[in-house]
Amino acid sequence: MLWSATMVVMAATGCVDRPELIMPTAEEVETYYEYAQGLEAELVGNVAVLTVEQSARQLRDGGRLWARVGPYIFLFTDETRQLLEDFPGLAGVRVTTRVGTAQVATALLAREDMPDILWRRSLNIAGKARRDGTQQMTLLEDLVDWGESHTEFEYNPRFTRR
Repeated sequence: MLWSATMVVMAATGCVDRPELIMPTAEEVETYYEYAQGLEAELVGNVAVLTVEQSARQLRDGGRLWARVGPYIFLFTDETRQLLEDFPGLAGVRVTTRVGTAQVATALLAREDMPDILWRRSLNIAGKARRDGTQQMTLLEDLVDWGESHTEFEYNPRFTRR
């Protein structure tokens, strides 16, 4: 009882070390990612939201799988990990892919859903998919499976129906 009362007093007086919940600007978020086809960032509450232009040709050629994998290509990166480390106030990162004005897919990676121990596996799966996915489609499927198990996601049925 005395211990908890002491902690309450210490917290109220600022004696307990609490991390400052720093938030980035949209411009700072954009600097973490490089993408030639078009990338925009904004903050919605305490979530960094990236909107990425996906190639219509890529979707025509790759179909349903390429529509689903889009957000995970950007979420499971060193850039996202560093962004979350640098800005403890961020609760998560959402990536939305689009073709023109049509949303293709969206996925939200919450900070608490990706502890440090899972980042290494995430980066490995995503790195293989980015490097060899066009020749070995199962790597893209692995990334989609991983993403669906660790994010909140939604796909536009226009692009993902069979």
